[in-house]
Amino acid sequence: MQRETVNEILSDEERAIYEWQMSVPNFGEAGQEKLKRASVLISRAGGVGGLVAYQLAAAGVGSLIVAHAGTIKPSDLNRQLLMTYDAIGQSRIASIERRLKQLNPRLNFVGVGENVNSDNVGRLVAQADVVVDCAPLFPERYAMNDEAMRQGKPLVECAMYELEAQLTTFVPGITGCLRCLVPNEPPHWTRRFPVFGAVSGSVACLAAMEAIKLIAGLGQPLLGRLLRYDLRDMTFDNLRIERLPDCPTCSHLHIHN
Repeated sequence: MQRETVNEILSDEERAIYEWQMSVPNFGEAGQEKLKRASVLISRAGGVGGLVAYQLAAAGVGSLIVAHAGTIKPSDLNRQLLMTYDAIGQSRIASIERRLKQLNPRLNFVGVGENVNSDNVGRLVAQADVVVDCAPLFPERYAMNDEAMRQGKPLVECAMYELEAQLTTFVPGITGCLRCLVPNEPPHWTRRFPVFGAVSGSVACLAAMEAIKLIAGLGQPLLGRLLRYDLRDMTFDNLRIERLPDCPTCSHLHIHN
Protein backbone atom coordinates (compact mmCIF):
# COMPACT_ATOMS: atom_id res chain seq x y z
CA MET A 1 0.00 0.00 0.00
CA GLN A 2 2.86 2.37 -0.75
CA ARG A 3 2.49 5.32 -3.07
CA GLU A 4 4.40 5.16 -6.32
CA THR A 5 6.96 7.77 -7.26
CA VAL A 6 5.28 10.15 -9.70
CA ASN A 7 7.02 12.02 -12.50
CA GLU A 8 5.94 15.58 -11.77
CA ILE A 9 6.39 16.81 -15.36
CA LEU A 10 3.34 16.51 -17.59
CA SER A 11 3.69 14.36 -20.68
CA ASP A 12 2.49 15.52 -24.09
CA GLU A 13 -0.44 13.12 -23.75
CA GLU A 14 -1.39 14.62 -20.39
CA ARG A 15 -1.20 18.14 -21.77
CA ALA A 16 -3.59 17.09 -24.54
CA ILE A 17 -6.02 15.43 -22.12
CA TYR A 18 -6.12 18.30 -19.61
CA GLU A 19 -5.74 21.30 -21.92
CA TRP A 20 -9.33 22.47 -21.40
CA GLN A 21 -9.06 22.59 -17.61
CA MET A 22 -5.55 24.05 -17.77
CA SER A 23 -7.13 27.05 -19.49
CA VAL A 24 -9.04 27.86 -16.27
CA PRO A 25 -7.62 31.16 -14.89
CA ASN A 26 -5.20 30.75 -11.97
CA PHE A 27 -4.88 27.00 -12.59
CA GLY A 28 -2.81 26.32 -15.69
CA GLU A 29 -0.03 23.77 -16.07
CA ALA A 30 1.28 24.46 -12.56
CA GLY A 31 -2.11 23.52 -11.10
CA GLN A 32 -2.24 20.37 -13.21
CA GLU A 33 1.19 19.33 -11.96
CA LYS A 34 -0.04 19.80 -8.38
CA LEU A 35 -2.92 17.42 -9.10
CA LYS A 36 -0.53 14.90 -10.59
CA ARG A 37 1.64 14.96 -7.45
CA ALA A 38 -1.33 14.71 -5.09
CA SER A 39 -2.82 11.75 -3.26
CA VAL A 40 -6.45 11.68 -2.08
CA LEU A 41 -8.02 9.19 0.32
CA ILE A 42 -11.70 8.40 -0.23
CA SER A 43 -13.65 6.41 2.33
CA ARG A 44 -16.28 4.36 0.49
CA ALA A 45 -16.68 4.64 -3.27
CA GLY A 46 -20.43 4.17 -3.46
CA GLY A 47 -23.01 6.67 -4.61
CA VAL A 48 -21.02 9.65 -3.35
CA GLY A 49 -17.44 8.41 -3.10
CA GLY A 50 -17.49 6.62 -6.43
CA LEU A 51 -18.29 9.83 -8.27
CA VAL A 52 -15.69 11.71 -6.21
CA ALA A 53 -13.10 9.15 -7.30
CA TYR A 54 -14.25 9.24 -10.92
CA GLN A 55 -14.07 13.03 -11.14
CA LEU A 56 -10.65 13.15 -9.47
CA ALA A 57 -9.32 10.45 -11.78
CA ALA A 58 -10.71 12.39 -14.75
CA ALA A 59 -9.09 15.60 -13.48
CA GLY A 60 -5.66 13.95 -13.29
CA VAL A 61 -5.09 13.45 -9.58
CA GLY A 62 -2.04 11.20 -9.45
CA SER A 63 -2.95 8.80 -6.64
CA LEU A 64 -6.25 7.66 -5.18
CA ILE A 65 -6.49 5.55 -2.03
CA VAL A 66 -9.96 4.02 -1.89
CA ALA A 67 -11.30 1.98 1.01
CA HIS A 68 -14.50 0.03 0.40
CA ALA A 69 -15.42 -3.45 1.61
CA GLY A 70 -17.81 -6.05 0.28
CA THR A 71 -19.20 -7.35 -2.99
CA ILE A 72 -21.51 -5.71 -5.51
CA LYS A 73 -25.25 -6.10 -4.90
CA PRO A 74 -28.13 -5.30 -7.27
CA SER A 75 -29.21 -2.47 -4.95
CA ASP A 76 -25.87 -0.72 -5.54
CA LEU A 77 -26.58 -0.12 -9.19
CA ASN A 78 -29.00 2.81 -8.93
CA ARG A 79 -26.20 5.11 -7.75
CA GLN A 80 -22.78 3.42 -7.53
CA LEU A 81 -21.55 4.16 -11.03
CA LEU A 82 -18.20 2.41 -10.60
CA MET A 83 -20.12 -0.87 -10.15
CA THR A 84 -21.46 -2.81 -13.12
CA TYR A 85 -24.26 -5.32 -13.63
CA ASP A 86 -21.93 -8.03 -14.92
CA ALA A 87 -19.87 -7.81 -11.71
CA ILE A 88 -22.71 -8.48 -9.25
CA GLY A 89 -21.37 -10.74 -6.52
CA GLN A 90 -17.77 -9.72 -7.19
CA SER A 91 -15.45 -7.45 -5.22
CA ARG A 92 -16.42 -3.79 -5.11
CA ILE A 93 -12.81 -2.64 -4.91
CA ALA A 94 -11.87 -4.67 -8.02
CA SER A 95 -14.71 -3.05 -9.98
CA ILE A 96 -13.70 0.39 -8.72
CA GLU A 97 -10.12 -0.09 -9.86
CA ARG A 98 -11.16 -1.45 -13.25
CA ARG A 99 -13.51 1.46 -13.97
CA LEU A 100 -11.07 4.13 -12.84
CA LYS A 101 -8.19 2.63 -14.83
CA GLN A 102 -10.39 2.50 -17.94
CA LEU A 103 -10.78 6.25 -17.61
CA ASN A 104 -7.23 7.06 -16.49
CA PRO A 105 -4.66 4.28 -16.98
CA ARG A 106 -1.95 6.55 -15.53
CA LEU A 107 -3.69 6.61 -12.14
CA ASN A 108 -1.83 5.17 -9.15
CA PHE A 109 -4.69 3.30 -7.47
CA VAL A 110 -4.34 1.96 -3.94
CA GLY A 111 -7.34 -0.25 -3.28
CA VAL A 112 -8.27 -1.33 0.23
CA GLY A 113 -10.94 -4.01 0.37
CA GLU A 114 -12.15 -3.00 3.82
CA ASN A 115 -13.90 0.00 5.28
CA VAL A 116 -12.05 2.58 7.33
CA ASN A 117 -11.76 1.53 10.97
CA SER A 118 -9.68 2.25 14.05
CA ASP A 119 -7.04 -0.28 12.99
CA ASN A 120 -6.35 1.04 9.48
CA VAL A 121 -7.28 4.74 9.64
CA GLY A 122 -3.85 5.94 10.73
CA ARG A 123 -1.91 4.37 7.86
CA LEU A 124 -4.56 5.31 5.29
CA VAL A 125 -4.68 8.99 6.24
CA ALA A 126 -0.86 9.06 6.36
CA GLN A 127 -0.71 8.27 2.63
CA ALA A 128 -2.99 11.16 1.61
CA ASP A 129 -2.64 14.88 1.06
CA VAL A 130 -6.43 15.36 1.23
CA VAL A 131 -9.12 13.14 2.76
CA VAL A 132 -12.66 12.94 1.40
CA ASP A 133 -15.19 11.40 3.77
CA CYS A 134 -18.11 9.71 2.00
CA ALA A 135 -18.91 7.08 4.62
CA PRO A 136 -22.55 6.52 5.58
CA LEU A 137 -21.96 5.61 9.26
CA PHE A 138 -20.75 7.94 11.97
CA PRO A 139 -18.16 5.71 13.69
CA GLU A 140 -16.27 5.61 10.39
CA ARG A 141 -16.78 9.32 9.78
CA TYR A 142 -15.57 10.23 13.26
CA ALA A 143 -12.51 8.00 12.83
CA MET A 144 -11.62 9.78 9.58
CA ASN A 145 -12.22 13.18 11.13
CA ASP A 146 -10.19 12.54 14.27
CA GLU A 147 -7.23 11.09 12.37
CA ALA A 148 -7.23 13.83 9.73
CA MET A 149 -7.17 16.46 12.48
CA ARG A 150 -4.39 14.60 14.32
CA GLN A 151 -2.23 14.34 11.19
CA GLY A 152 -2.97 17.87 9.99
CA LYS A 153 -4.72 16.78 6.78
CA PRO A 154 -7.63 18.72 5.22
CA LEU A 155 -10.91 16.81 5.21
CA VAL A 156 -13.74 17.28 2.72
CA GLU A 157 -16.92 16.16 4.45
CA CYS A 158 -19.98 15.33 2.33
CA ALA A 159 -23.28 13.64 3.02
CA MET A 160 -26.75 13.23 1.56
CA TYR A 161 -30.18 11.90 2.50
CA GLU A 162 -33.18 11.54 0.22
CA LEU A 163 -33.12 14.76 -1.91
CA GLU A 164 -30.93 16.75 0.46
CA ALA A 165 -27.15 17.07 0.62
CA GLN A 166 -24.48 19.00 2.46
CA LEU A 167 -20.79 19.72 2.05
CA THR A 168 -18.00 21.44 3.97
CA THR A 169 -14.22 21.40 4.30
CA PHE A 170 -12.31 21.13 7.55
CA VAL A 171 -8.67 22.24 7.84
CA PRO A 172 -6.85 21.57 11.12
CA GLY A 173 -6.00 24.76 12.98
CA ILE A 174 -8.14 26.89 10.68
CA THR A 175 -11.68 25.53 11.01
CA GLY A 176 -13.59 23.33 13.38
CA CYS A 177 -14.16 19.67 12.59
CA LEU A 178 -16.95 17.14 12.14
CA ARG A 179 -17.41 16.85 15.91
CA CYS A 180 -18.08 20.59 16.04
CA LEU A 181 -20.78 20.18 13.39
CA VAL A 182 -22.22 16.92 14.77
CA PRO A 183 -20.98 16.47 18.36
CA ASN A 184 -22.93 13.25 18.92
CA GLU A 185 -23.94 10.43 16.61
CA PRO A 186 -27.57 10.92 15.54
CA PRO A 187 -29.85 8.29 17.13
CA HIS A 188 -31.29 5.52 14.97
CA TRP A 189 -28.96 6.35 12.05
CA THR A 190 -28.65 3.38 9.69
CA ARG A 191 -26.63 2.54 6.62
CA ARG A 192 -29.72 2.14 4.43
CA PHE A 193 -31.57 5.35 3.58
CA PRO A 194 -33.61 6.84 0.70
CA VAL A 195 -31.36 7.86 -2.18
CA PHE A 196 -31.43 8.87 -5.83
CA GLY A 197 -28.15 8.49 -7.65
CA ALA A 198 -28.49 11.99 -9.11
CA VAL A 199 -28.51 13.49 -5.61
CA SER A 200 -25.46 11.59 -4.41
CA GLY A 201 -23.74 12.43 -7.70
CA SER A 202 -24.44 16.14 -7.29
CA VAL A 203 -22.69 16.42 -3.92
CA ALA A 204 -19.90 14.12 -5.14
CA CYS A 205 -19.01 16.49 -7.96
CA LEU A 206 -18.96 19.41 -5.54
CA ALA A 207 -16.75 17.45 -3.14
CA ALA A 208 -14.33 16.57 -5.94
CA MET A 209 -14.10 20.26 -6.79
CA GLU A 210 -13.35 21.09 -3.15
CA ALA A 211 -10.47 18.59 -3.22
CA ILE A 212 -9.15 20.05 -6.47
CA LYS A 213 -9.29 23.58 -5.01
CA LEU A 214 -7.42 22.49 -1.88
CA ILE A 215 -4.69 20.77 -3.89
CA ALA A 216 -4.23 23.48 -6.50
CA GLY A 217 -4.81 26.53 -4.28
CA LEU A 218 -7.71 27.54 -6.50
CA GLY A 219 -10.67 29.68 -5.44
CA GLN A 220 -12.15 29.61 -1.94
CA PRO A 221 -12.95 26.26 -0.31
CA LEU A 222 -15.86 25.94 2.11
CA LEU A 223 -13.84 26.74 5.22
CA GLY A 224 -16.07 27.41 8.21
CA ARG A 225 -19.10 27.19 5.95
CA LEU A 226 -21.65 24.46 5.31
CA LEU A 227 -23.32 24.25 1.92
CA ARG A 228 -26.72 22.66 2.37
CA TYR A 229 -29.29 22.16 -0.36
CA ASP A 230 -32.62 20.49 -1.07
CA LEU A 231 -33.23 19.38 -4.64
CA ARG A 232 -36.99 19.05 -4.11
CA ASP A 233 -37.30 22.80 -4.56
CA MET A 234 -33.70 23.72 -5.54
CA THR A 235 -33.02 25.74 -2.40
CA PHE A 236 -29.41 26.32 -1.39
CA ASP A 237 -28.09 27.68 1.92
CA ASN A 238 -24.57 28.64 2.98
CA LEU A 239 -24.31 28.43 6.78
CA ARG A 240 -21.55 29.30 9.23
CA ILE A 241 -19.97 26.49 11.26
CA GLU A 242 -18.70 27.51 14.69
CA ARG A 243 -15.66 25.86 16.20
CA LEU A 244 -16.62 24.42 19.60
CA PRO A 245 -14.26 25.69 22.32
CA ASP A 246 -14.44 22.34 24.12
CA CYS A 247 -14.31 20.05 21.06
CA PRO A 248 -12.37 16.91 22.09
CA THR A 249 -10.80 16.62 18.64
CA CYS A 250 -9.83 20.10 17.49
CA SER A 251 -10.09 22.60 20.36
CA HIS A 252 -6.43 22.10 21.29
CA LEU A 253 -5.14 22.78 17.76
CA HIS A 254 -3.39 26.10 17.19
CA ILE A 255 -5.62 28.57 15.36
CA HIS A 256 -4.05 29.93 12.17
CA ASN A 257 -5.34 33.27 10.93
